Order: sequence, then structure tokens, then C-alpha cells
Amino acid sequence: MIARWLFLLCLAAAATPALAQQNVRVPVEGVQLGAQLYRPAGAGRVPAVAIFHGCGGVGINNTRMAGLLKDWGYAALVVDSFTARRMTDVCGRHWPSQADAEAREKDIDAALAWLAKQDFVDPHRMAFMGYSYGGGVALLRAFQPREPKAKAAVLLYPDCGLGDPLGAAPQPRQPTLFALGALDDWTPARQCQALIDRVKVGGTLIETHVYAGAHHSFDALGLPVRYLDGVGNRSKPGGCCGAHYGANEPAWKAFVADVRAFLERTLR
Repeated sequence: MIARWLFLLCLAAAATPALAQQNVRVPVEGVQLGAQLYRPAGAGRVPAVAIFHGCGGVGINNTRMAGLLKDWGYAALVVDSFTARRMTDVCGRHWPSQADAEAREKDIDAALAWLAKQDFVDPHRMAFMGYSYGGGVALLRAFQPREPKAKAAVLLYPDCGLGDPLGAAPQPRQPTLFALGALDDWTPARQCQALIDRVKVGGTLIETHVYAGAHHSFDALGLPVRYLDGVGNRSKPGGCCGAHYGANEPAWKAFVADVRAFLERTLR
């Protein structure tokens, strides 16, 4: 079932014109992560956003977002956390553990450090964005005092089940946008809201958008909603199994407007 889902995702990618980008390497603990750099035209230092994929690896939704960011005047770095580690897909029953997620935080640190060294990036105007499992990793990063510092975080249908170790009173370290699907049964909005409700300090830094009618991966344009019976699901007893997945174009358009406005406020 997962293989068929990934095949459909590839078909959707093939239907979308390729975006020009530069392939680069991001070093992290002896591994050279592959990454795609999208750089806007023009001279001078620009704000930058590092993007982190979900359990299926880099997808067209990640590169589509990077292309939009480039058009808006941001440098965008799409980081591949899997290929250099000989991983392809962790969406099945071996859903990433808490330890896996905490280890992957170092990829965010490394990507921001790499961006900060580029002569076209303003190191004081950097953000990171995570999707699903990558959103859960970005959630951990967003609520901890880590270096390099970021000015903003975007969490797109994040796995908020990873947030339990943040304690009874988690504190966001920068403006953080949660973008959630109202019908998401893979990384439910209620889990994220429960975490947000625990915030005692810095609550004004959190911006939350819940998109009506939207399932998980509502930005997977071209893919109808379907049920994936073989995927791991941290929101279910024992972490197994099954969830809905598929596009909702109105939610995607609303998210694009919301994230653009959020980044204008936080990085400009």
C-alpha cells in the first residue's frame, strides 16, 4: 500500500515542471546530507528558510514550497535527511521513535549553520520549516534553546506526539506557526492544541491555523484523499496503524497566504 502511495506521489511530481535549483551538501556528524538550494535573483543578503521533509523523504510539496519562497525573495534549502543515511521511507510500522526525532534535530542545526555561512544569506533572518515527521522534529527544535538561532519556525501538520518530553510548560524560542488540518487523523490537530495549551510563557509567539476539511498532507496537490492502512500512527494505541492522506486545494492556498504573511512579519 505504501509503495503504491509513493508511486502516485511520484506521478504527481512528474506532472509538475521542474524548478531550477543547485544541489549542495550539508555536513552533519560525519554525514554529507544532500540538499537543494533555491536562490532568488538579485544581489545582497536575503532571508533564508531550511525545509525538512516527512516520513517519505523529499517530495514535490517540499520543492513546490521552495520555489514559492524563492519567488518571494527568500533563499530556500530543501534538506534530504534520508538518502545519505541509506533510508528511503519510514512511514510504515517502523514509525520513527522519539530518539530518532531528537537525533534529527541536528540536521536543522547543521542546515541553519550552512546557510549562515553563505555570502548571500542574512544570518540574522533565518527560519526552518518541517512537514509531518519533519514537522515534529522542527517542533522539538522550536521549543528548545539551540544554536544557530532562528527568527521563525513553520510546522506543517507536525507530529505533535513527539512533544511530550518538552514538559508541562513548553516555551517557544521564536515565532512559530502551526498549520493543521481539521480532519487530520495521522498527526491530529488536537495533539498540537494540547501542547499549545501547556505553554505558559511565550504564548504570543505562537500562531495557529486549522484548515477546515483538510486531511494530512493537504498540500499534496493532485492526490485525492485515500486511506493508507499500513502507515505508523503515533496518535493510535501502540503507534499503529492507518491514516488518511490527500490534497485539499483551498487549504493549500490558505496556507500559502498565511505562511507568506507570517514570514513577512518575522523575517523582513
